[in-house]
Amino acid sequence: MDRILVLPGDGIGPEVTREARRVLEAVAERHGRKLAFEEGLIGGASIDAAGTPLADDVVELARECGAVLLGAVGGPRWDDMPVDTRPEKGLLRIRKELGLFANLRPATVFPALSGASSLRPEVVEGIDMLVVRELTGGIYFGEPRGRALVEGVREARNTMVYDEVEVRRIGRVAFEAARGRRRHVTHVHKANVLEVSQLWMEVVDELAGDYPDVELHHQLVDSCAMLLVREPARFDVIVTGNLFGDILSDEAAMITGSLGMLPSASLGEGGVGLYEPVHGSAPDIAGQDLANPLATILSAAMLLEHSLAAPEAAAEVRDAVSRVLSDGHRTADLILGGDGEALGCRQMGDRVLEALAAS
Repeated sequence: MDRILVLPGDGIGPEVTREARRVLEAVAERHGRKLAFEEGLIGGASIDAAGTPLADDVVELARECGAVLLGAVGGPRWDDMPVDTRPEKGLLRIRKELGLFANLRPATVFPALSGASSLRPEVVEGIDMLVVRELTGGIYFGEPRGRALVEGVREARNTMVYDEVEVRRIGRVAFEAARGRRRHVTHVHKANVLEVSQLWMEVVDELAGDYPDVELHHQLVDSCAMLLVREPARFDVIVTGNLFGDILSDEAAMITGSLGMLPSASLGEGGVGLYEPVHGSAPDIAGQDLANPLATILSAAMLLEHSLAAPEAAAEVRDAVSRVLSDGHRTADLILGGDGEALGCRQMGDRVLEALAAS
């Protein structure tokens, strides 16, 4: 029996994880797989209940399970808390504790949603990229960091640090992924001004020698941001550090039409994967049945593929989502200009389940 830990989190997290769990249960039954679900707290919900954004017992439970399905963390009610105790620290900690160094964020335009992008349909047609973001190093974790009063002047600092081992292991994830796709890796950097990026270039170039069948291209982060808008279909696999990946993956998400469509997987060497939508907790619509659950459902498909070794089941979920969209079903975030009838979160989950049953 496969154990899955569900961490609904904050805001719309409980609503979207509920729908993803329903889909997981349905597709598992179709394939004769038995799933056992555990549930825990993270983020603001954990702060309210346990005084910490992630309790030790939840970390241990995550280690015991084969996979973690996460909703979202954070919200304005916790924004005034000290940075070290805010909900987002729970997310950073679970990634670190589980050794989840590789974040995979596919950005694909479903044909039915080519008109939902803010770019012209002919620009977004054919987009199928994968952003591979290093997740446990870089400026988010580097030391020294903090704030101080220096000669009466407020000062703050953060440190970007990577070593060659960290770069090599994330680079290998990107090259391996490219071998199963269009065999092209774009390394995004700022080597013209950052020594850290210069190290990345050296190590990625060395690693490329092990993958003669994969083409490597280096791209400055600022020009990459421009090209993602101008020629997004040119990209296959993008690999980069924590900070650049955080920004570029959200840009890629909006190119595809909505943050509500982008799933992600965080993987490491410990065997436990964490799966979550790229979008945030959207507290303004929480509890109103307005959220788009498709990114979380697609994250569940990644869970099936990477943690449960069930690629056929994963493909069925993705196909069901595609058919639902092709049939014209939309949540509010997917209706450009607000024209059209929007489904609620639960209704969209129902449509995906119906499409699964009909396949």
